[in-house]
Amino acid sequence: MTMRALLIDDNPTNLFMLGKLIQNAGISDLSSHKDPRQALDAARDIQFDLVLVDYMMPGMDGLEFIKAIRQLPNYEDVPVVMVTTVDQKDVCYAALDAGATDFLTKPVDMAEVKARIRNLAHLRDLQNKMRDRAAWLAEEVRKATHEMALMEEEIILRLARASEYRDSDTGAHVIRMARNCREIAEALGMTAQFCRDIYLASPLHDVGKIGVPDAILRKPEPLSPEERRTMETHAGVGQAILSGSESRLIRLAAEIAGSHHERWDGTGYPNGLKATEIPIASRIAAVADVFDALVSPRPYKNAWSVEDAAAFIRTNAGVLFDPQVVRAFEERLPRIVRNLSEAPDYAESA
Repeated sequence: MTMRALLIDDNPTNLFMLGKLIQNAGISDLSSHKDPRQALDAARDIQFDLVLVDYMMPGMDGLEFIKAIRQLPNYEDVPVVMVTTVDQKDVCYAALDAGATDFLTKPVDMAEVKARIRNLAHLRDLQNKMRDRAAWLAEEVRKATHEMALMEEEIILRLARASEYRDSDTGAHVIRMARNCREIAEALGMTAQFCRDIYLASPLHDVGKIGVPDAILRKPEPLSPEERRTMETHAGVGQAILSGSESRLIRLAAEIAGSHHERWDGTGYPNGLKATEIPIASRIAAVADVFDALVSPRPYKNAWSVEDAAAFIRTNAGVLFDPQVVRAFEERLPRIVRNLSEAPDYAESA
């Protein structure tokens, strides 16, 4: 790796001599300046690996320069050497406080200067390699985390669609329901993380239906009271299936599965939760689920019109549904309707 050095000294002779010493130490890429302000401008445009600055300079002395260059991006750890005279110990202490890494004293010892510059250049090279290694590791971790997230998302979606296939022909309902949950959550001003999580977790809301017999799940006539009780067990079954996970998404999915049939007025199931006792994710899922179920054909009913389904949601604000969630639903209704055409029941995939 090519090392770049920045040298600042208002004395042309010292500038030439120190420049030769730096080059003899193995650093060929050298930028020399008599004006410290011009040197700072150069440091803003070029990333230097080593800086040597004289103390006594007009306009801006070495201490001021060191303080200024340490404020520049990516110069926190760059070795900075103060060049001063033997009897300026107080300056050395002040330079340390300002951020100097090392000192060279005048008159300079050529062998000492060469050795120190080589050592500092080696130190900087190690810093660069560690930084590059850390950046590489961070990128690998990011890639691995992203791949794991994609895998988790795919598993959730496929499991959700597998459970939904027992209740419809394509499983497109869970796709639309997930999109509608995200739309409503965004309209409510929820965080981006929450909107993403509910989009990924809500498709598992009916996973408990795998415990409901087909004869009940696909029955074209109204269910008997006993069959209705069996159907209602899917909320608890779904929550039991998903509970106990270390995954944030699965925990949210368990919460939604267990309480998306609770009602705002407390008449829902399985626990009779009321109003804000019902988790907000489940309140959102309830509206998204019911609306899409109404506009979708089922063995026991024909599809409702969008107008009739939306009117049902609106009428039941404060009864079945959280009024605030209903208002968010109405705000995003045009996009929710668009989801119907983008993921129709007859599509093979979404």
